[in-house]
Amino acid sequence: MGTSKDEALYDEMCRVVGKVVLEMRDLGQEPKHIVIAGVVRTMLANTKIKRSGITQEAMETVIRALGYNA
Repeated sequence: MGTSKDEALYDEMCRVVGKVVLEMRDLGQEPKHIVIAGVVRTMLANTKIKRSGITQEAMETVIRALGYNA
């Protein structure tokens, strides 16, 4: 089935999206897919934060999975 890298990427994608959705809820925003993609794109654009390769790839994959360009 999936490799351990695929599983790790999936787990990291879930962590990223979960974090965004929970933060949006705390701010009283409705977590629509277009907004989630925008938040992740904004996070990804912040180059001051150092991310692991798997997190970078997960964020890019989340954006594409939601139907947008990373």
